[in-house]
Amino acid sequence: MRNADFGVRNWVVGVLTALLFAAGPAAPQQAPPLGPEWRHSAWFGERTRLEKTPDGIRILLNLPPQLDPALPTRLVVFATPNGNTLEETFGAEVGAGVPWRFDIQHVGAQVRRLRELRRTENLALGVIQPEGKSWPAWRREHPDNAHLRALVEQLKGRIPGGVKRLSLTAHSGGGSFLHGFIEADGAIPAEVDRFGFLDANYSFDAEQHAPKLVAWLRGEPTRYLLVLAYDDRTITVDGKPVVGPTGGTFRATGRMIDALGPHFPLTITRPGDRERFTGLDGRVVLDRDLNPQNKILHTVLVEQNGLLEVLSHGTPEAGRTGAYRGERSYSRWVQPFEPASAVGEEPLGTIPPRPADSPSGTALFERIAALPGPERERILERELVVGNVPGTLRRLRVVETRMVTPDGVRHTARFAVMPDYVAVGGDADWVRTPLTPMTTHRIADRWQCALITRRLSDAIHAAATLRLKPQPLVEAREATATFLQHHRLIEERRAGKAIGHLLSGIKKDVVLSNRLREQPGRVAIYGWHFPDGHPIQPLTTVHRESYVDYSHGVRLVSRRVLVDGQPMDYLALLKHPTLWPLASDEGPMEATLL
Repeated sequence: MRNADFGVRNWVVGVLTALLFAAGPAAPQQAPPLGPEWRHSAWFGERTRLEKTPDGIRILLNLPPQLDPALPTRLVVFATPNGNTLEETFGAEVGAGVPWRFDIQHVGAQVRRLRELRRTENLALGVIQPEGKSWPAWRREHPDNAHLRALVEQLKGRIPGGVKRLSLTAHSGGGSFLHGFIEADGAIPAEVDRFGFLDANYSFDAEQHAPKLVAWLRGEPTRYLLVLAYDDRTITVDGKPVVGPTGGTFRATGRMIDALGPHFPLTITRPGDRERFTGLDGRVVLDRDLNPQNKILHTVLVEQNGLLEVLSHGTPEAGRTGAYRGERSYSRWVQPFEPASAVGEEPLGTIPPRPADSPSGTALFERIAALPGPERERILERELVVGNVPGTLRRLRVVETRMVTPDGVRHTARFAVMPDYVAVGGDADWVRTPLTPMTTHRIADRWQCALITRRLSDAIHAAATLRLKPQPLVEAREATATFLQHHRLIEERRAGKAIGHLLSGIKKDVVLSNRLREQPGRVAIYGWHFPDGHPIQPLTTVHRESYVDYSHGVRLVSRRVLVDGQPMDYLALLKHPTLWPLASDEGPMEATLL
């Protein structure tokens, strides 16, 4: 009987094997799809996602150019220090007019350097900033630490293909986030395999934090706890001590040594002017710079490869990412800073001179007030085509964008954009004119212009010399009278400001978008930025192309663009296989959309 069983089993195995080979090799794994919330970044071919939670936490997620589906993904979470924004913490090149805070952490560049070396996992980055730019203050207003666990779960859920491992890191007051995460009910989640405190362990409490950290470290032999601190006990600013008699990270690290030492014997070494306590075969590292010159090293510990140190320690990349407290090893991965102001102006000579008998904006709008939408559009188009346009729209403002290709080549584009939205009338009496995309494209073709993209909408807001707070209306949104009412509200808010500013914050932009490939016959709208850069309207194509309301604005860009100093057609740039990030954050754009 046993021999018969073996015979049957061998026959089954043979059949299955034959079927397997007949089917051929397994299809290669496909990279997980990215939703429309992910933008193509202008920097190094990356993808980014920016959002804000209902309780005021801003989130910046950053992915490498490609997610290898055959590799696990690690999410590095970095909690911002007190006083810093997401953008400042992520980092950028510092030059004239660039705030110094962009040059003290370079979280983005340090993770890029590690991506360059690591081939065993995908590295995703999430930077988190609380409302008020202070994690300790935010936690006082939101004492339930379950919020912090839920936030990390939200970040994990945003990463295509899922997250296998988590590295939780922070600088300065961001350490409060890490401590709150540890304090939350339940054990530290199993997928967390690394904590990195970069001069951030001020609030370490032996009773609250040590037991959980000890249990977590004992749970798996792949878990790491790394602390970088310095002797801050006697440093001063303007003659006053920076920390109190019991405060600072030097003392906090001492509390950690006392709390963890009985569980994991710690060995002390003294590399240079530092003392380093290590345990569990190097899985616990508590490093204190003795600071013999009594300098403020708070940001230096991060800037001088500190994040790379805590992320690479104990891995094959250790020792290859640049020496901790040495020269920056990530400089080539620092992204350019987007210019914060317009840099000049350029005349637009393709709009005909305004006819002497043209009606004023107010007179025209009163005349068409009772007309249905299609008839209103025909009259407005006729007036715009013949040149019934205020002079301010004929003086375009120059806005720059920059990009870095995945291989590190840098490019710059200069776009000439209308300082305001398309309007009818003369300089003394004009009205901003919402239009459908069909009408807009015909007018733009005559003027040798085109609609802007979401990327340019953001760049215009960043460069704007006048930013007004949005002022939405809720009634009769599609009525011509509401168009005029909204224009007057904008002008009341602009009172006292000279005409000709590059203006932002007053309307949503009608934009070009790749989403129109999936949903033809729609209008793509985006923007209406608050002064801080947050747009009311995410990119959407929910409305039919015939829909237009008071909030829609048409801002055009000249077809002539300068790319690295050489003229190029805007539409060609949008389709260019490598340079498209200068104008788009959705990938190359199809000509059929234009």
